[in-house]
Amino acid sequence: MSPIKIGIVGVGKIVRDQHLPALAKDPNYHLVAAASRHGKVDGIPNFPTIEAMLDAAPELQAVSLCMPPQFRYDAARTALLAKKHVFLEKPPGATVSEVEDLKTLAAANGVSLFASWHSRYAPAVEAARAFLGSTRIKSAAINWKEDVRRWHPNQDWIWAPGGFGVFDPGINALSIATHILPAMFITSAILDFPENRAAPVAAHVTFRTSNGLPVTMELDWLQTGPQSWDILADTDKGAMVLSGGGSKLIVDGRVVHDEPEAEYPMLYKRFAEIVRAGASDVDLAPLQHVADAFMLGKRNVVEAFFD
Repeated sequence: MSPIKIGIVGVGKIVRDQHLPALAKDPNYHLVAAASRHGKVDGIPNFPTIEAMLDAAPELQAVSLCMPPQFRYDAARTALLAKKHVFLEKPPGATVSEVEDLKTLAAANGVSLFASWHSRYAPAVEAARAFLGSTRIKSAAINWKEDVRRWHPNQDWIWAPGGFGVFDPGINALSIATHILPAMFITSAILDFPENRAAPVAAHVTFRTSNGLPVTMELDWLQTGPQSWDILADTDKGAMVLSGGGSKLIVDGRVVHDEPEAEYPMLYKRFAEIVRAGASDVDLAPLQHVADAFMLGKRNVVEAFFD
C-alpha cells in the first residue's frame, strides 16, 4: 500500500520533539512539505502558509495541524475543503463549536478528521480502563501538576484568550479520565488567574459521575521539582494509581503495567487506520469539560508572574 503523502503545519517544539520523529519511522507516511511562519523542516519544501503549501503540492493527501488552537480552525477548514485528511494536535480547537463544524465539513467532503488525544495512547491507559471496568469505583482524583517554565518556555500564546492556560496540560488528564472513568459532569470549579494573564495557572475542579461517584481534579502549572501526572481511584479491589501521564499502573501497591512512552507513533498509526477506512475519530468530551470549567468556574485572581 502506498504511503500517505502528508504535510505538516506549524513547525514548533512539539513537531520537532514528537511529530517528525514519529513520521520518520512510520512507513505509512511520506512527509512531502511543511508550512510555518517561523520554523522549517530540513529536506522538504517549506511554505509560509497552508494555502501556499496546498497550491504548490497538490499531491498532498493529508495534513497535520500543529499550530496554537486559536488558529487551527481556519487551517483545518482550508484543508478539508481541499479534500485533505486532517490530523488535529490537541486540543483540537479553541472552542467546541469549531470542532463540531469541522466534523460536519469532513463528512461532507469525504475525508477523515482525527482529534489526536495523545495521552490516551500512553501505554498503561488501556490496562487501567480494563481494571476499572472490572471493579466498583468508590472515588477518583486527578492530580496534574507541572512547571510551565520547563515545558512551554517563551510560549505566550498559551496565556492569551483561547490558549487554555493550565488546561493545556490539564486536557491531557481529561482525555484519559473520560476514557477510563464513567461519564462525569463538573459541579464546581475555581480557576486561578494571574493578574497579568488571560488564562488560568491553576484549577480546582469537582465532578460527579452519572451514578454519583465523586471525582476531584487539581491542576497546577507552577509545580517545581518532580512533575505529577496521576489519576487515582479507590475501588473494591484496592487503590489504583495511574502515574507518569498514563505510563505506569499500580494496583494495591503492585506495579502491573510499566512501559516506555510511545504516544505519537500510536497516534499516527491510528490516523493511518482511519484514513484507510474512510472514517473519522473526533471525541469532544475532554474539550467539553474545559468549556464547562470556564463556564461554571469562579475566577480567582492571584499574584502576577512572568513580568
